[in-house]
Amino acid sequence: MNLLLFRDEDFTGPDTVSITGRRFMHVKKVIRAKIGTQLACGRLNGMMGTGEVTAIDRNGFQMTVSFDRQPPPKLPLTLVLAMPRPKMLKRILQAATSMGVRDIYLINAFRVEKSFWLSDLLEPEKLERHLLLGLEQAKDTVLPNLYLKRYFTSFVKTDLTRMSQGKNCILAHPKTSQPCPVGVKEDTILVIGPEGGFIDLEVETLGEAGFAPYSMGQRILRVETAVTALISRLFPA
Repeated sequence: MNLLLFRDEDFTGPDTVSITGRRFMHVKKVIRAKIGTQLACGRLNGMMGTGEVTAIDRNGFQMTVSFDRQPPPKLPLTLVLAMPRPKMLKRILQAATSMGVRDIYLINAFRVEKSFWLSDLLEPEKLERHLLLGLEQAKDTVLPNLYLKRYFTSFVKTDLTRMSQGKNCILAHPKTSQPCPVGVKEDTILVIGPEGGFIDLEVETLGEAGFAPYSMGQRILRVETAVTALISRLFPA
């Protein structure tokens, strides 16, 4: 946790907050904050700044806070990802959020197991928890937009076709020799398939929506590795 994030309900006054639970335990046991300790903090979906611990008891702590900085800008990137298995999804959500992805779409595909869509991880509060962990890691305050789309064909032919107008449209696909571009500047939509890849019909449907297939080379990467590798290649720091 490199940034303490505060929700509106944490505020006890215009510039005072009260924190309990997971954040309190981290500040107490990991950071070992004392009265007077100053910590980087931010208001969820708002400004960033500094907080000073003013009181601590066994259940929580109080801080005075001031916000004077904008959060880092998001990448001009929309990630469209075939639903991965739940354990992998947790890590991908945290990583994509940390890297500054603006919009995330989780979609269905032929090789996505039906059980993935039944996972309790897809409950809104559990999804948000992993997005928040990504923000805390990267020192950001603004949540990415997250959407779940269970119907591949209707999503691609309606939503994705509309979204792709005027954008750089990239389909990560190992069965091509066309290398993925490096250092793009324009608004980009990156589509990544499931373990095992998209089937030919899905690749064809995405192609009709304007998505050209690109490869990272001969090596076949796991989805979570491909996500971070492709984002880093498209938008190097």
